[in-house]
Amino acid sequence: MKQKVALTAAHLLAQGTVADMGMGSGSGSYALAALYPSLSVIGVDINPTMVDLARDRYRLPNLSFACGDIAGECFPRGSLDGIFDSSVLHHVTTFNGYDRGAAARALEVQARLLRERGMLIVRDFVDPGEDEVILELQPDDADLFIQFSREFRKLSSSPGFKFEQLAPGRFKVTKTIATEFILRKDYRRDWDTEILEEYTYMTQSEFESAFSRLGLRIVASTPLWNPWIVRNRFEGKFVMRDLSGEELEFPPTNYLIAGEKVRPGEGVRFEERPGEKPTGFLSMDFQRNRSTRKVMDLVRRPHPTIDVVPWFESSDELFVLARKSYPRPILTVDGATLDGSTPAQYVTEPLNVLQQEKPFGRTVTDLLAGIEIRRFLEGCTYYPSPGGIEEEVRSSLVEVAPGNVRSVEATQLLRSAQVGGMSDARLEINVYRLLGLTGRDPGPWIGDAIALSSDSKFEIADLFKHRSRRMFEDATAKESRHFLELRCSRFVEFDSEGKEVSSQALEYVVPHDMSINTISTALLTRRGDEILIGVDDDDLPAAQSFTGNSALFVAPAWRLPKSVTRRRDARRWIEERLLRDYGVRTKQWWELGGKYHPSPGVTPERVYPYAIEIDAQVASGERPLCWLPLRQAARHADQLQDGHLRIVLFRAAHALGLVTQLSSRA
Repeated sequence: MKQKVALTAAHLLAQGTVADMGMGSGSGSYALAALYPSLSVIGVDINPTMVDLARDRYRLPNLSFACGDIAGECFPRGSLDGIFDSSVLHHVTTFNGYDRGAAARALEVQARLLRERGMLIVRDFVDPGEDEVILELQPDDADLFIQFSREFRKLSSSPGFKFEQLAPGRFKVTKTIATEFILRKDYRRDWDTEILEEYTYMTQSEFESAFSRLGLRIVASTPLWNPWIVRNRFEGKFVMRDLSGEELEFPPTNYLIAGEKVRPGEGVRFEERPGEKPTGFLSMDFQRNRSTRKVMDLVRRPHPTIDVVPWFESSDELFVLARKSYPRPILTVDGATLDGSTPAQYVTEPLNVLQQEKPFGRTVTDLLAGIEIRRFLEGCTYYPSPGGIEEEVRSSLVEVAPGNVRSVEATQLLRSAQVGGMSDARLEINVYRLLGLTGRDPGPWIGDAIALSSDSKFEIADLFKHRSRRMFEDATAKESRHFLELRCSRFVEFDSEGKEVSSQALEYVVPHDMSINTISTALLTRRGDEILIGVDDDDLPAAQSFTGNSALFVAPAWRLPKSVTRRRDARRWIEERLLRDYGVRTKQWWELGGKYHPSPGVTPERVYPYAIEIDAQVASGERPLCWLPLRQAARHADQLQDGHLRIVLFRAAHALGLVTQLSSRA
């Protein structure tokens, strides 16, 4: 339930009226209302008995319940700020003769109920497509599958489906049928009810097309894997293969799509038209390491960047103002994601501004013109992606007068990042900083639970004895291996009717031969009562550009080859690199929250963070790791400017209960 509610956090505002459609018992509506005291939550169900029971059981000042058909106009048009459909639209198709068009028609009705800038959020199942696969099951599940083949869609005049049995426990079916069985095979106590339902009713592309046609600007479209379900119901319980015998990824346990209603004529999607003449906004520099003689590419952007995070306290909660649905068209270029998600072209991110001739404080004040400013708190300084981008970001945490309708509750924003509902890293970095300065608990971690199992003997390094080095000198383009490539494309924005509404030439940077997918890691181990995180004491030209010294603690991270397109393959590849680069062997892996974009104005890079328990040092490796106490590193994160390291550091510390209070109240 916490994960369900957290998926709304980056997309719902702190105020307004939200309908929780098909609320069932009402527990989800209650959780939503409890987390958003200033939000009016209305639980809606077609069953009047369920509505009466929910009214008796769940009571909050901002919570009410109503009887209504979620596929009909159960509210006046334009009256809602948000609609949340959680695991309910597949009921609309099931109980309308398995008519898949019923869900699309329900979405069309619901879109009419939204106000301008209102959000429609669907968390449900997704159809993986009709490709044939081979499903390998354990004997008990194989018997149930054969029963399922006779009973699936039992309300139909011709229930069931055909399959080919290749061997005991080995079946050839469509991927859709395989997924339908896998998602319900453990609901045996409710089997008679579950076989009535058809879970999958739209593919991801069909969801996205439907939202765009309805004038909804897609801000999230991602398959989801509940870590507990994967670990307890998927791993070791079945294998799905393609017809060549290649093992496939587990099907997602859920899918999330969120769309913002815009005015007619406003843009809802972008298309890229490559080959534009460069604008000169970005430039390429080349730096040679004096020791290794390796030449590194470095992309420069002009002027210092300031991330501005206005915040206020209200009813013992802390809210931040963010730039919502901001266009970032370059995020969808150049290749597939590891998790099958469609990168959003409109994102939630901090307000930001390029500092030019005016001082820092004046620049921030001018940006917030019209908002009552009460005080500034010191933010932090970080390099979002220092491996190839010369960008230093300084943040400003500005307390403003309370009550802004565009605000988001701070701890809910963190929870959204933990379950893949928000893709901006810089806003998350600053929320952790703000919670620390104001002495607030960041709340429970609701992502994958980290459980370290062994005791190691790694030496503990001193965070405060980081040697100063200056390792780089100028090089020329002829000496470069051309790892990075600057491109310029025209991005054309279209409205829901396919009409062009705007276009702009934008420069961006991508690796020439590698993918835009990055794996960033929190390497963890336990030594006695201390949890340690392994970092690389590296040298990067971006750090030298800003501080004069090249030394920088970084999270071990790697760009993936273009040939690595699946999460399972990425893990194998990273394990090989960890052994080669650092001489360490892995023991356990955990997803460390959702993926993020470190610098969406410069690169489409996507970063997938993982926590990895290191089993042992089994070889010398090409580079040593520095093992820092995780709690100490989190409390002194100002010493760590690598943006990737700050993300995995805080997420790992949060998951392990080490950031309950980072500092005393300011």
